[in-house]
Order: sequence, then C-alpha cells, then structure tokens
Amino acid sequence: MRTGLTGKTALVTGASRGIGKAIAAALAAEGANVVLSSRKQDALDEVAAELRAAHPGVGFLPKAAHVGDAEQAAACVDAAVAEFGGLDVLVNNAATSPHFGPLTEITPAAAGKTVQVNQFAVVQWTQLAWRAALRERGGAVINIASVGGMVTEHGIGYYNATKAAVIHLTRQFAVELAPRVRVNAIAPGLVKTALARALWEENEAAIAKAMPLGRIGAPEDIANAAVFLAGDASSWMTGQTLVVDGGSTIRPSIA
Repeated sequence: MRTGLTGKTALVTGASRGIGKAIAAALAAEGANVVLSSRKQDALDEVAAELRAAHPGVGFLPKAAHVGDAEQAAACVDAAVAEFGGLDVLVNNAATSPHFGPLTEITPAAAGKTVQVNQFAVVQWTQLAWRAALRERGGAVINIASVGGMVTEHGIGYYNATKAAVIHLTRQFAVELAPRVRVNAIAPGLVKTALARALWEENEAAIAKAMPLGRIGAPEDIANAAVFLAGDASSWMTGQTLVVDGGSTIRPSIA
C-alpha cells in the first residue's frame, strides 16, 4: 500500500498509550515525523524514547497538552510547526469516559467533561491545525469515533452520544475543508485498552467467542486503518467513517 507519508508530520492526541500510541508507531513506521500529545509529559517522554529506538531517522516531539485546554492545544500545534516546519496529518484520538451508568444518573460535570474532551476538542484541534498549516499545504484529519456512536449500549450512553457527534463532525469538516484537506473517521469496536477495561476485562473469552472474527481488537488494528486514511491510498476518500470492529456490528440478532 502506498502511503506517501515519508517526511510528513503527524500530530496524535492521546498518544501515550493504547490506540494513540499504536497509531503514532504505525505512522512512524511509514517514515512520518510524529508529535506525541497527552496530559503527562513523563509518559510521553517514555513513549518517544521507545519509538526513537524502534524508528531511527524519524523525528519525534513529545508535547504535553490537556486536549480540552485551548491554550495548551494551540501551544502543541505551534510546537509541531516550529519543530518540523509544518503539519500534514492530525489524529484526534484522545477521549474520556468519566461516567458509567444510565443517562438518568449522569452529572453535569461528567457530561461537560465528556463533551469537552471527546467532542469539542475535535473541533478545536482541527481549527488550530487548519489555521497553522493544513489550509496552505493540505493534508488529512482522522477522528477516532466508535461503533458506540451507531448503536445503543448500557453504561456508556453519553460517551457514545459524543462519538455520534464525532461522526457527524467528520462529515461536516470534510465538506468545509475540501478539497485541500480530507477528513475521515475510524469507528473502532471493542479494543483492549485501559479506557475500555471495564467493558472486556471480566468477560474477555466470552466476548471474543461472540465476535465473528473470534477476538477482541488490538490497538494495532486501528493503527493500520489510520495509516490507510492518512496516506495516498485513500486520496479519493473523505467524510467517511471506517468501521473496524471484528464484525461485532454484523452479528445476527438473537431470534
């Protein structure tokens, strides 16, 4: 698969672990410089050191930023442009799920945090990347949504509502930023990450058995899709949400 990512620069939010870390590694393997962002600088420094050892010759910039803080987000984007001379790919990956339970029990504080991190941060970081670099040089934005944004589930209904918003924001931004910038999303199914631990840890074998492909997802499954959407192979694709879920959303219903 041709990617054309060698020498390009990508910024990945939520890059210190899980899906974000896997996406950063996969983009680096294609020759892209990577700006790693998350809340904690020490965690980013560790990931950067690991990736530098695995991908010599590729540039890495670990830059802490709370994804929902406008000033920190701007500083991160500015640092990316200053370090590498531009920005070509933005991956809006960071997410949170502070509430587990019915919508009737969610507090305004938990709801506000979920919207700030999962939904408005997509708008804010895309704005910043557009103004700083993408408007002039073109590029790609990849939003990490969720199959939860397409279905109903117990416990994470509000998280899923914000992911449904991400799917629509992807379509809206694809229209507004065309033709210079392509905007697509990935909707992962259940992936073995710390954020989703409550959903798989106690019943992993049974959940995997129910999947058409027989296993829960790995972060690398999502990273492979991100490389496709970031690179030249998807050059005639925008406004789409790519479902990567092991077949979970096509399971036959119980009769």
